[in-house]
Amino acid sequence: MKKEIPYLFLLGILLFTQPRHAFALGGSYQSHDPSTLIKDGSKYWMFTTGNGIYAAYSTNLYYWTSGPKTVFPIGTWPSWINTAVPGFSGTFWAPDCIYMNGKYYLYYSCSTFGSSVSAIGVATSPTLDQSSSSYVWTDQGKVVSSSASGDINAIDPAVFKNSDGKLYLTYGSWHGGIGIIELDASTGKVKSGATVTRIAGGNGADWEAPYIVKDGSYYYLFANRGNCCNGTSSTYYIVMGRSTSITGPYVDKNGTDMKSGGGTVALSTSGKYIGPGHVGLLRENGSNFVSMHYYDGNDNGNAKLDIANMGFSGGWPFITRDWIASGQYRITNKNSGLVWDAWGCTGASGQGIAQGTWASLTCQKWNFTPVGDGCYQLTNALGGLSADVINCGTAAGTLLQLYAWLNNNCQKYKVERLGDGSHIVTPLSGSRIVSVAGSSTTAGTRLSLQDYSDCNCQKWLIATPTAREAVNPPEAVLTGQLQGIYPNPVYKGALLTVSIGPPGKYITTNIFSNDGKLVYTNRQLSSTVIQVPAPKGAGVYHLRVMSEEGVISKKLIVE
Repeated sequence: MKKEIPYLFLLGILLFTQPRHAFALGGSYQSHDPSTLIKDGSKYWMFTTGNGIYAAYSTNLYYWTSGPKTVFPIGTWPSWINTAVPGFSGTFWAPDCIYMNGKYYLYYSCSTFGSSVSAIGVATSPTLDQSSSSYVWTDQGKVVSSSASGDINAIDPAVFKNSDGKLYLTYGSWHGGIGIIELDASTGKVKSGATVTRIAGGNGADWEAPYIVKDGSYYYLFANRGNCCNGTSSTYYIVMGRSTSITGPYVDKNGTDMKSGGGTVALSTSGKYIGPGHVGLLRENGSNFVSMHYYDGNDNGNAKLDIANMGFSGGWPFITRDWIASGQYRITNKNSGLVWDAWGCTGASGQGIAQGTWASLTCQKWNFTPVGDGCYQLTNALGGLSADVINCGTAAGTLLQLYAWLNNNCQKYKVERLGDGSHIVTPLSGSRIVSVAGSSTTAGTRLSLQDYSDCNCQKWLIATPTAREAVNPPEAVLTGQLQGIYPNPVYKGALLTVSIGPPGKYITTNIFSNDGKLVYTNRQLSSTVIQVPAPKGAGVYHLRVMSEEGVISKKLIVE
């Protein structure tokens, strides 16, 4: 039954260069049947259905750029395909790529809509870098083919290299179901004497796009059911089963064999993400990046790349667009090392959100509450107000503040993980992302919305408040230098002396209680010594001295 991809969609893949709407990946991320994401040097690559096999790359898994070349020049293809698949017109389906033997092996499928006369071939290249003089794809010919309606239809290849070094190809669509066959790891072609084993579907049922993941002692088989390729009318959804043997049997959570209709739903349509399909897995820096396509319900059903998270629970994987579990976190800028801070630490409505030096204050802690499809409500631990885009603005430079929860898109944020473990944060109300303008390292700089620039000032490290810092923040610099606080400990109500270096500009001195409440504030022209009244209640406090050039925080003990 598979697969008819409209010509205009294919043309759109090649011409699409900018995101059309908010809260998704950036750049050229149009895709159908994406390959497993694969890294070559500093770039991640995605191959997808299209004339000549389209490719796009990213340096961080968020922003994608179209490769200037297709694998096969458009309008050309290996001559063996003409015999194996009469009527083939140059549109290759569902490629998959693996690195082995010092080169990249790209598996691709050739067919015509609704036909079981299909073939999978493989081409190799020493590099994926299209600017390299070594970049050239050499076709290695046919791997498997099909002809009869009861055959495992030879499309949708996915390659799996086992821990014992053995190489396997899973493939199939409708007709005879999903099959697996061992490949020769030295050639990438079918191993001598190997035969295909059916592991799911059959009898013309709607099964396709298989993919195997191994974790612990189990192999997990993912596959698609339903119908693809109909935009917002697509009914694709992803099912899974597991086995202790690579060749099955694969059973679902109820113990039903996937050859007999079993398959636990792993992901289906949700919100704008219609008809998710064609799973691939990249494990990078401790994260599981699941690639797949979806039909965008907010953009006329255009097919696009989606990158989700895979976790494991109770011996089973789960796929989610949430990268952060519900809980309380510190949000640290990758460039400055400073954290999200309700500036002024009152928790009051309208208070600005800025970057500040981490002092374990309550106003620097943020509660993440998932609201669906990788989006979150972010509330400040001091007072419980939400991070809010002022007046729902979308212009560059629009600031963030604290405000009561209104359940609107100005207060919901898509959080997407990058390959290095940091995150991009985007309000659902627009396409600009939460940034520190000008790459400022100054405490007190308000967070604002800016156009994507791949600056570290737009990347956020999200960790529990007690976790070790993931970056080494630069030392804050004041006019002069904070020389000391004395006495410390100090008696309650007594005068506290704050010694600063040479006098200079205006400074602000704040004292916060251990739960983040502001108990003292004063702004004055700095002098060598400033006297500050100690709080009247015993306990642990935090003293913060700020100027336009920086901030320094110290713990203060009142007896």
